Amino acid sequence: MKKLLLAAGIAFMFASCAQQPQASNTTSQTEELEQVPEEQQRTSPATATQQAFFTELSKLCGKSFRGVAVFPADGKDPFAGKELTMHVRECSDQIIRIPFYVGEDKSRTWVFTQMEEGLQLKHDHRHEDGTPDEVTMYGGIAMDTNDASTMRFPADAFTAQLIPAASTNEWNVVLSPDGKTFSYILKRDNQLRFQADFDLTQPIN
Repeated sequence: MKKLLLAAGIAFMFASCAQQPQASNTTSQTEELEQVPEEQQRTSPATATQQAFFTELSKLCGKSFRGVAVFPADGKDPFAGKELTMHVRECSDQIIRIPFYVGEDKSRTWVFTQMEEGLQLKHDHRHEDGTPDEVTMYGGIAMDTNDASTMRFPADAFTAQLIPAASTNEWNVVLSPDGKTFSYILKRDNQLRFQADFDLTQPIN
């Protein structure tokens, strides 16, 4: 009888130990789901909205457009009074490169890329000889919205490390619903810092 009771007790102990890891794994998985960074929660692989924006942007391929700096309006911005030109080039199903000229300065290119994480905007800065600038390839992945005319790109971790002051940057790129204007907008700390509007109704070429 004692041996029977002892065997039952040992069996009970093993049963309890076998169940414990399952409960622990469930709790761990739940905690991992709850701890997903906010940045990952608000972004997703290229959505239909992002794809629609990319498709509209690709329709401008091969054309160039003139623009003006509309903010700040006090004329103190380094771009104020200079001829701004965007050239929509090197278009494919995955990437669109748009060199952005400020007067004679041709060092800047906006790069839109369809990534697994979503639509990405990067700023490619290069010297006249084509070598990369020390501060280059900053930007971020588009936030998922229901507005196919506006893409919002908050600064990613690489940008925050490269340019700490730009960690709160958000770049907005807008294709007006009437198809007349392309706007490039920079915000920092939720405050507007720069905006340039390009007239799509009068392509240069």
